[in-house]
Amino acid sequence: MKKILFGLILLISMFISNEAYAQSGGLKIIDVPELEKIMAQSDGEKLKVINFWATWCKPCVKELPYFVNAQSQFPNVEFIYMSIDFSESAAKAEKFAQKKRLNPSGLYLIDDVDYNSWIDKVSPDWSGAIPATLIMKDGKKYFYEKEFHEGELEELIKQKLN
Repeated sequence: MKKILFGLILLISMFISNEAYAQSGGLKIIDVPELEKIMAQSDGEKLKVINFWATWCKPCVKELPYFVNAQSQFPNVEFIYMSIDFSESAAKAEKFAQKKRLNPSGLYLIDDVDYNSWIDKVSPDWSGAIPATLIMKDGKKYFYEKEFHEGELEELIKQKLN
């Protein structure tokens, strides 16, 4: 009985420390209303790029360096990295994001595994596949359900900035 109780306490403490780790670093765990707020926030004519990704998605991982590169090229563009990993994997997602040099101030994990309940709020054109990217400027939304390749994202950002 003591072993079971000890195991349960250990499991709970690991879960709590995992959540605390994720919340203490750059990764912010949010819900759908907070996602909607992020998408609704507008900074005048500033371009906003929201990339939906996951650590387990090979095309997502492959394209992340292009986002990091674009972020360094366009410092006036707001880049947001929205992980759809499970919240139980938040510490793993944050560590992964640090390794990939994603901007910690724009790093989020959406804590809602019922994707069909919220993907239409991002774009009615979204089937739910990732990687997916939402670009917003002047109240307009441009949605891309695709993997970006070298140079494509930078070119797209240049077009939207003009």
